Order: sequence, then C-alpha cells, then structure tokens
Amino acid sequence: MILVNGRACMDPKFVQPAHFSFSGLHIAGNTSNRFGSVVTPVNVAQIPGLNTLGISLARIDYAAWGVLPPHMHPCATEILTVLEGTLEPLTLRTDSFQKFFRRVMCLFFRNVGYGSAVSISGLSSQNPGVITVANAVFGSNPPMPTDMLAKAFQVDKNVVDNHQVIF
Repeated sequence: MILVNGRACMDPKFVQPAHFSFSGLHIAGNTSNRFGSVVTPVNVAQIPGLNTLGISLARIDYAAWGVLPPHMHPCATEILTVLEGTLEPLTLRTDSFQKFFRRVMCLFFRNVGYGSAVSISGLSSQNPGVITVANAVFGSNPPMPTDMLAKAFQVDKNVVDNHQVIF
C-alpha cells in the first residue's frame, strides 16, 4: 500500500464514482451546542478521491450570535464566502506586534445577526487539519499544568480548572 499525505492511494482498478462525490452541503447543521456553530467538512476523509488534489471545503452553520471559535489550519490557507446572514471576521496577528484586527484575516467568526448564517470555506489542502485554540490549551492530554496556565492568562487557578473540565 502506498501512502500519500497519510492516506492510502487508491488502486485505479477499484476506484468508484462515489470516491469523488459528496452530498450534504445543502443540509443545515445542528447549531444547538455551546458555540452556536457547526462545521460540515468535505475533505479527503469524506471524498477519498481528493487525495493529492490540494482542495477541500467546509460548510459552517451559525445560530444567531453563534461563534466559530479561534482556530488554525496548519496545512492550508482558507477563503470563506458568506452565503447567508452577517458574519464578523476576527483575527490575531502572529507576529511580534500582537495586535487585534477586524476584517484583515479570518481566524474566527461571530454571527452578528439575529437570524442564522451560513458560509462555505475553500481550503488549499485535501486534509487541512484544524487546531482549535481553546481545545489545544485547556483540553490537552495530559493536561497542561493549572498553575502555569493561571499565571499565563493571569486568572485564578479555579478558572483554569473549570475550563479544563469543559474542554
């Protein structure tokens, strides 16, 4: 078996049309969660025929005032198109200036409307990966030391303990 990008290359003798299609982007996702958003990914895990093609998609549904938490795609660049509703893109620069920007780059989003919103993201990788910042910090395994996180975020240790339970 030959692996490319961590995925098995399909033997051309066994390739089927289903390896190149996905249905479901037209279906709204369930936003009844603590963030008020849900992502429907369409990458090599859903469409095996995407392997080595350098492209994937995601549908993101947002409840009123829902957020897509701060995240990064370590293996891709993202472009997002709002199909319905009004989203506010927010970002943090990763250089030494440590500035907060609005409408420069998209790292996380907030639905600023009273109705639902929908967007589609195009990503420059068949397997873009995603690192959600809060999950990485508060949900690591093994957990990061509470005292270190409390000092880093300048909060009480109980705040860190509460967040580590959530994530």
